[in-house]
Amino acid sequence: MKFNENELIDMKELDKAIYDLSNIQNTNENLTLIKRYLERLILIIERSRIRDYMMLTDSKRRLFMINFVAGLGKGFGQAIGFTFLAAIAVYIFTSWVDLPIIGKYISDIISIVEQYRNE
Repeated sequence: MKFNENELIDMKELDKAIYDLSNIQNTNENLTLIKRYLERLILIIERSRIRDYMMLTDSKRRLFMINFVAGLGKGFGQAIGFTFLAAIAVYIFTSWVDLPIIGKYISDIISIVEQYRNE
């Protein structure tokens, strides 16, 4: 008996079937039920992707490469995000140049940026 992969498997039903196995006397019925529930158990294991996880952790090189690429992506995203926020902050600070304490530092930063922009 084959099961559709999209069919949901109820764990209560599986537990009930295992309990019923202990109460059955006929060997043929016993083997048929065992086969049916083993197929369901195989589907549960396949859906949980245990095999993919084991293959991932088995190869240290593959695990390193996946984590390395993920780290590059995170670092690139953080750099772009920081650049975007810094640009917004500089834009907002240009209106606050007259502040007594911070104004001098902000005006120095703006003049440096404009000097590089003119080159």
